[in-house]
Amino acid sequence: MTFGATEGLAAALLALVGDGDEVLMLDPAYDSYSAIVELAGGRVRPILLEPPDWRVGEAETGPAARVLLLNSPHNPTGRVLDDGELQRLARLCREHDLIAITDEVYEHLVYDGRHVPLATLPGMWERTLTVSSLGKTHSLTGWKVGWVTGPAALVERVRAVKQFLTFAGGTPLQHAAAVGLALDPAPLALSLRVKRDRLAAGLREVGFAVLPSAGTYFLNATLGDEDAASLCQALPHEAGVAAIPLSAFSSAPDRALRPIVRFAFCKRHEVLDEAIERLRKWKGG
Repeated sequence: MTFGATEGLAAALLALVGDGDEVLMLDPAYDSYSAIVELAGGRVRPILLEPPDWRVGEAETGPAARVLLLNSPHNPTGRVLDDGELQRLARLCREHDLIAITDEVYEHLVYDGRHVPLATLPGMWERTLTVSSLGKTHSLTGWKVGWVTGPAALVERVRAVKQFLTFAGGTPLQHAAAVGLALDPAPLALSLRVKRDRLAAGLREVGFAVLPSAGTYFLNATLGDEDAASLCQALPHEAGVAAIPLSAFSSAPDRALRPIVRFAFCKRHEVLDEAIERLRKWKGG
């Protein structure tokens, strides 16, 4: 079925989560996740990731746990989960009879390591709904064309909800998306890797400490012990550069995330260069 990836996630969560159900998900997380869980009547049980490695450790669960919501490559940290982390989460799903909903919109935008779909692990196909989108793979975020795949019984539950969320998709865009899926996504990933490295080098020159980013559109950095929220409020006015404090994506914003700022590198080279030049002038002013 086709619709925007966020709509797909919403339909899947609304189909599978009821009052009091718990949804396990990585924290920090894309900000719409918790809102959708709450809309469905559920509660978020965070799996806290710590900088700079953002590795997934052992996750706690309880009798109300119903769903694991997994995003890899991960927004906002840029982390691409490795085989051990995926196996650990798959084991958690099997042992506690959880349904996995995986947001894999950045599946082709991997610069270090490799992306492994959770559904390909032993015992996971029958309990996984995979959500993806044309928007990130081919840089067409405004099209809102995505899909949910998985076992027929789970997809049918999503379909029953989806028909009341988005009545129809853009048919011409769906046909164009089918053509796009036959194209090689590697050139876009290669161009974005160059942009990631370009922005990282510029930020280091300005004085930022840059954290690793193995995928997605995003690069995180710190400027000494500066509070990221205050810094991100000041930067648009003082430097003409916009960024987001990573704490805005977390249920525990006062922990180690406080100084981390998230930048986006999915921009033209001249835009990235101008941003660095503005930051350099601001830093030296």
